[in-house]
Amino acid sequence: MVKKLTLQALEVLLKNRFKEGFLSLKDLPQPSTFKDMDKATERIVSAIKNREKITVIGDYDVDGVTSTTLMKLFFEEIEYPIEWIIPNRFTDGYGLSVNIIPRILGTDLAITVDNGISAVYAAKLCKEEGIDLIITDHHLLAPEVPEAYAIIDQKQEACEFPYSEVCGAQIAWYLIASLKNALNVKINMMEYMELVAIAIIADMMPLQHINRAMVIAGIQSLSKSTKPAIKAYFEHVQKTQLTSEDIAFFLAPILNSAGRMEDASFAVDFLSSTNIYDARVRLDRLIDFNTLRKATEQDITQKAMQQVDDGDKVIIVAGEEWHEGVVGIVAARVARAYEKPCIVLTQGDEGLLKGSGRSFGKCDLFGIVDGCREYLEKFGGHQAAIGLSLHINSLEAFRMQVQVNFSEGAYIKEIVDPDIVGDLHFSNISFDLTALVKKFEPYGQGNPRPKFISTNVEILQAESMGKEGEHLRFSFVQDGIVMQGVKFKSKEVFNAGQKVTLTYSINENHFRGNVNLQLMVDKVTV
Repeated sequence: MVKKLTLQALEVLLKNRFKEGFLSLKDLPQPSTFKDMDKATERIVSAIKNREKITVIGDYDVDGVTSTTLMKLFFEEIEYPIEWIIPNRFTDGYGLSVNIIPRILGTDLAITVDNGISAVYAAKLCKEEGIDLIITDHHLLAPEVPEAYAIIDQKQEACEFPYSEVCGAQIAWYLIASLKNALNVKINMMEYMELVAIAIIADMMPLQHINRAMVIAGIQSLSKSTKPAIKAYFEHVQKTQLTSEDIAFFLAPILNSAGRMEDASFAVDFLSSTNIYDARVRLDRLIDFNTLRKATEQDITQKAMQQVDDGDKVIIVAGEEWHEGVVGIVAARVARAYEKPCIVLTQGDEGLLKGSGRSFGKCDLFGIVDGCREYLEKFGGHQAAIGLSLHINSLEAFRMQVQVNFSEGAYIKEIVDPDIVGDLHFSNISFDLTALVKKFEPYGQGNPRPKFISTNVEILQAESMGKEGEHLRFSFVQDGIVMQGVKFKSKEVFNAGQKVTLTYSINENHFRGNVNLQLMVDKVTV
């Protein structure tokens, strides 16, 4: 049963998400609270003074791309030449791997950003080749840790940095801050914060504690940015400022699409553009990648949906030559549609299936699949998302074992969406309510935008809108109070006069100088 909600109750509920209150940049811990930060800084300063060859190795997601760009921009600003590499998802695999070593031979100092903490064998090869290795990463440590000159990762036991949930770009930013102090150079750290804010949101870090402070500062700085890439993006979207949701749903997918469809280095080239003309051309290329990504994803999602067995507790689907770069997104879409965990596999060479899985609700998908390692060639991830590969001959045995593991785990499907904060009557929807909701922005992971539920609502009007009728526009009434609403990406059919229960968030719709409140409808239950 969902509780009736008042403004006062909502304020208490939202405040409880921030145990430390709202932090600001003055609350940021010092760089030296990271284990090995001072050691890494000294080694990099020494490399600069001795004109050693430095190579930065990143990753192909938004966090890895922004981390690499931060390091590239910093070394450009201090006029020190470096090499940088972003591994290709399809030919190199993830992070600092054996495949990368031939490309960094002759390097004196290699620095990883947003990867490296699991690169045990590649680190050994670096040592054999006389390459000093500094690992900066934010992921969990495996039982065996790579041997490196320095490791900066807040999840190390001996690390005194007080926040465990930070992303790779934040650690890169801290390394730059430490280098700035050690080299005594004048650089504006706020200009680097712009990219950090994008990474925090895209990598789904909780928007609490210092993450919230850094995102707010970064978003404010974005609106005044002198970076050609940011100016070109603002031009493209015809906006003067961005929200956390703008970054999560529009900018991040564009940056991600290069790595998903071809090569993430295109995204680094875009973010580090030195003039607006290059930035525009590079942005167009990324938008083309994203358009292709959306079409490919839509096509595979339809094919995957046709394979779903309703009897499965964990959905497992496989196809021939489905694009490896989008199977994770497809798994997330199918999981949401069926409200079940989903694994999507694609068959490539020699009968090997590769794929990704996404969980649903509180189900520990990593734990379920971890009990099936005998069937797997490769496996990794965390509770909500996994990556795996297996031979096609093992598929049926794997499928059966996954269903058994799910049943034995006694996973209960969540009946109520955890983001719903209470039952709201239309009479309580007001500009006071939206003003209160705004106080707790930015919303995202760890601080979800509050969703409301309203019961015994009547549909007055429901019609399709959009170029291909892919969205719905509504008029609703509850006890004589009328509200407008929209539901995106839905071709469901509703009729006037139907009594329904709504799940939604509330939006201020600015149009031609007028401001109206509208419901952003998540679910309509007849």
